[in-house]
Amino acid sequence: MKSYNFQEELSLLIRAKCPIIYIVTWEEERAEKAIAQVAQECAPPRKTLYYDLVRGFEHNQEGKNNLLQALQIVENSDRQMPNIYVFRDLHRRLAAQRLDEILVRQLRNLYRSLRNSRKTLILLSPLLEMPSELEEQVAVLYFPLPETNEIRHIIEQMIPSEQLRLESNSLEQLIKACMGMTRDRICHTLSKSIVQKHFLNESDIDRVLIEKQKRIRQTEFLEFFTPNETLDSIGGLDNFKLWLMQRQQAFSDEARAFGLPNPRGVLLLGIQGTGKSLCAKAIANLWRLPLLRLDVGRLFGSLVGQSESRTRQTIQLAEALAPCILWIDEIDKAFGGIANSMGDSGTSQRVLGTLLTWMQEKSSPVFVVATANNIHALPPELLRKGRFDELFFINLPTYEERKEIFLLHLKRFRPVELPSFDVEQMAEISKEFSGAEIEQAIVEGMYRAFHEQRDVITDDILGAIRETYPLASTAREQISFMQAWATQGRARSASRGEMGDKVTDIGAMSKTINKSLEKSTTKHRPLPLPPLPQIKSSVDQ
Repeated sequence: MKSYNFQEELSLLIRAKCPIIYIVTWEEERAEKAIAQVAQECAPPRKTLYYDLVRGFEHNQEGKNNLLQALQIVENSDRQMPNIYVFRDLHRRLAAQRLDEILVRQLRNLYRSLRNSRKTLILLSPLLEMPSELEEQVAVLYFPLPETNEIRHIIEQMIPSEQLRLESNSLEQLIKACMGMTRDRICHTLSKSIVQKHFLNESDIDRVLIEKQKRIRQTEFLEFFTPNETLDSIGGLDNFKLWLMQRQQAFSDEARAFGLPNPRGVLLLGIQGTGKSLCAKAIANLWRLPLLRLDVGRLFGSLVGQSESRTRQTIQLAEALAPCILWIDEIDKAFGGIANSMGDSGTSQRVLGTLLTWMQEKSSPVFVVATANNIHALPPELLRKGRFDELFFINLPTYEERKEIFLLHLKRFRPVELPSFDVEQMAEISKEFSGAEIEQAIVEGMYRAFHEQRDVITDDILGAIRETYPLASTAREQISFMQAWATQGRARSASRGEMGDKVTDIGAMSKTINKSLEKSTTKHRPLPLPPLPQIKSSVDQ
């Protein structure tokens, strides 16, 4: 897929006589230089005129604090003069909460006046605020943040070679760390290091990453994670771990040279408490990529168009920080039952549609990790191949996996006393426990021992296990549905031989599920499961 070239797109729109172009960018000065360059390369070259409310037109100061007058000047100027008019910061006057109806009407009039002329009006703003009346008339372009070659030029231009104490590999890491930052923010961040130390070294890579974290924190819906979890923090899930390790170098230059496309993402489906969120953090640690957690619920704003604007902003930030991992936690809660949701005037459908289209067509190295607990609440289009590289089902841990999980937590809580615990017995009686429930049983055992002013022993944990009713007991029908759904080949198993000690009669389970579905009175009832394939029981295996 051909990469996006802003100047080519802008030139094409101008030559095609597109009357009004809206350019979204925080880097006004950089964008204006790019516009001026495009204007000079037109045939014939075009003159660029700039306007803002405070100064009016820069060349003659007309239209100060009078936007309508300024737009009328554009409309009444010579139709054959090849001019480009750049108007700064009109987004507040076009925002839904402060919409200027007269301005909207004037822009619609101007569109009709300019479309057969050689004049072009460019609206330059840091945020996209587009009234529905103008959506079909205005072309929108996003001005890209500096790419690797430009960042390299910035560093070489502002820092003398004797103050650049970086090996070639470290310099490349610094350049990648600067991806997703504006030119001004890059300059300010590196200048602080020069003022403080009089040189740049590897420690400045961390300084740049801290600055990027500050930028993410300014949003209400994205959170920057620095995970400490590794694959060793996860008990079991061998199939999933192998899949991740095979893609450890997936974003490297060697992978591109080999002809591999960037991996798109993975959807982790499964039972609550089985470590889906832990997996997302471990991926970022294994691949050494920044991790962004998206709170989908916060995408939805109360103002008209705010949700769609936040979704676009999320995509821009993720692509600017690429290569990175975008973690969408509990995506089923945000978009469950969306097909029949009309209470928000279709906002949910538009937000989901924007995300799905981007996931399908993105060429940037953003790896999406989505987690979900409620399988049948997910929109079918989300499960289609092309949005994710793979769908993994994370089931309740097997006996061997429970042993691993007990060892992991006991090693964390009681590393010295670890050999004294009977892990085999704990794993045996904790059948149908999730990883989170195993951890809580250990903590409960520790509370018992602490109350009696002694150290925790195996019997304390065994007692806690026996008195715990796991989710598999209290929500058996839901979990049985999920397990049966996964065994039909709809998702790949994250574990090896995971059904061994949990499901002994798949056919009977299917009948039970379908009966429960027939009795269900919920509005969004899932369709009955098709006949399940014959699977050997744990006894046969």
